[in-house]
Amino acid sequence: MRRALLALALLGPAWGATKLAVTVVEQRTCQPVTDLQAADFTVLDDRTPRRVEGVERSSGLMDVMLLLDTSLLGEMVQPVAGSLIPQLQDKDQMAVVAFHSSADLIQDFTSSQELLRRAVAGVKFGNVPRVLDALYAAIDGGFRSSGFRRVIILLSAGVEGSSRVSERDVLRLARRNGVSIYPVYVVGAERTLFEMLARQTGGATFNLRELRRHVQGPPGPRVFEVLRSYYTLSVAGNLSLGERIKVQVSRPGKFTVSWLPLE
Repeated sequence: MRRALLALALLGPAWGATKLAVTVVEQRTCQPVTDLQAADFTVLDDRTPRRVEGVERSSGLMDVMLLLDTSLLGEMVQPVAGSLIPQLQDKDQMAVVAFHSSADLIQDFTSSQELLRRAVAGVKFGNVPRVLDALYAAIDGGFRSSGFRRVIILLSAGVEGSSRVSERDVLRLARRNGVSIYPVYVVGAERTLFEMLARQTGGATFNLRELRRHVQGPPGPRVFEVLRSYYTLSVAGNLSLGERIKVQVSRPGKFTVSWLPLE
């Protein structure tokens, strides 16, 4: 019951306004930008400006699904999972889902870091990765009992096979279910795909090779720093935001901005 009430408090729009979850990171270093005000944001809904009435820094408990690449190339990212698990706070929960040619639940949502470590250590690798199919399956049924913010960390070698669903299918389902996608990957073959998935769901991307140039130590702390650093924007008008939303930031520098309508 407490989880349900917290979810309503997060997702329920204020009277006369709609809500957007927005993540802003410095493009080069993936450092979250945490000092923006309402005047720094511009929201376009199908090119029509929507006034930003208020901005709140948001940080709270999460239900995190670790979607782990267990394809033939996936073993290269297995050690990264070990740096993500310790970043969970006391009441955060994580589930482990392995993906290759399908998606398989390895460990359901739990706060036990020991169970999560065992799940990651026990996966087997093989077959061809189907990233979009795995994302769709994970979003469609993986968060049914979730009461906190819904997050997928897509831990991938960076290669996509021949998925049956499209990125548009995944984006629509993610928005309908309030799920933010954070791809963490090695090679850049699917960089454009990963950036689109993150940008239109309020997430962020992490190229591990680039991240190592700017972050000392394992990537887990930086990934979770970004996960916990997002804004909730109150946008004028109680009309739902359409699919063709664009959020911009008026601040010197190069930033990656992503957004997720909260309904």
